[in-house]
Amino acid sequence: MERERLFAGEERLMEIIWDHEPLSSGALVRHCQAELGWKKSTTYTMLKRLSEKGYAKNENAVVTSVVSREENQSAESIHLVERSFGGSLPGFLVAFLGGKTLTEQEAEELKALIDAHRGS
Repeated sequence: MERERLFAGEERLMEIIWDHEPLSSGALVRHCQAELGWKKSTTYTMLKRLSEKGYAKNENAVVTSVVSREENQSAESIHLVERSFGGSLPGFLVAFLGGKTLTEQEAEELKALIDAHRGS
């Protein structure tokens, strides 16, 4: 199932959740006030949105993630390659490298990743 993507504010809230989970809803409010300048009502509104999108949950006043940071990064990366490069991973790599050269170690790591994910 494909999840709805996060807006910038939602992603910032998820970063706080990922960094501190599990945390009480009160602690989340304090982190959001200190790190984002949000009021309690803003934090709870954003948390509700994240819960509706299936990214986080608030059970018995304890907030945890449903989607890991790594799962979200993977989905965002796939979306970027599809949207900006027509799904072409080589096209993405060419743009990402921008004429830079790889070290021997970086080239070997990429080769190993390609081999590990190569279809039969």
